Amino acid sequence: MTKLYDELGEWWPLVSAPADYEEEVDFFLPLLAELTSNPPVSLLELGSGGGNNALFMKKKFNEVTLVDLSPKMLEVSRQLNPDCEHLQGDMRTVRLNQTFDVVFIHDAIGYMKTIDELRQALETAFVHCKPGGMALVVPDNVRETFKPSTEHGGEDGNGQAVRYLEWTYFPEDNEDLVITDYVVIVRDGDQIVKVEHDQHEFGLFALEEWLDLLEEVGFQSEYVIDKFDRHVFVARKPM
Repeated sequence: MTKLYDELGEWWPLVSAPADYEEEVDFFLPLLAELTSNPPVSLLELGSGGGNNALFMKKKFNEVTLVDLSPKMLEVSRQLNPDCEHLQGDMRTVRLNQTFDVVFIHDAIGYMKTIDELRQALETAFVHCKPGGMALVVPDNVRETFKPSTEHGGEDGNGQAVRYLEWTYFPEDNEDLVITDYVVIVRDGDQIVKVEHDQHEFGLFALEEWLDLLEEVGFQSEYVIDKFDRHVFVARKPM
C-alpha cells in the first residue's frame, strides 16, 4: 500500500478536493443515460478511493456500492458518502455475488501493471455487470497519448494544509510502466511541517490492447475522448 492511501490517507480531501470531480462526473453521467433514465439503477465503483466521484455520481443511482483496497481511503469515503455501502477488496479478485446496472472504474485502473492484472480487473467488472448493463473505465493514459508531466496542488482546511508536487515519467528501462513521484508537504496547525515522498507505478497499455481485452472478457466496447484528452471506455454487457 502506498503512503498516499495509507498513513497519509486522512489528508486525501486536501490532496484531491471533492469539488474538483464534479466537472468530470458531468461528462460521465450522460454516457450512462440510457440506463440512469430508467430507475431504479445500481452502481458499483471499483477502486473508489476517497469517494470523490461517488459524491456526484450517486445522485443518479438508487444503490451505490464502493470497493477499495485501502481501509484508510474507505474511512475517508464513509465521511463523504455515509449513504453508500463500503467494502474492502481488490478489483482484480473481489467477488460480491451481486450484479449492478453500471460498473465504474476511474483512474485506479492504472495500478494494473501487467496485461494479466488488467484482464483480471476487467473480468471483475464483467462478472458484476448485469446483462444489458454498462461499464465505464477511465484510465489516465493510453500508450499512444502518454506524455511525461509535472503537476502541483493542495488545499487548506480546518487548521490543516497540504501541498504536493507530482512528477510523472517513464522509468529508464521499461516503457510498459509509468512512474509518478509525489512530494507531499503536510501542515497541522502550528506543528512542524512534514515532508513525505511516495512513488507509484502504473501500467501503460496501447489503445488496441484495451479494446481487445474488453472484448475478450465479454464486453462490446467503444471509447470517447473527454476534455482532459483521456480515453473513456464505454462497455456494454450483452443481454
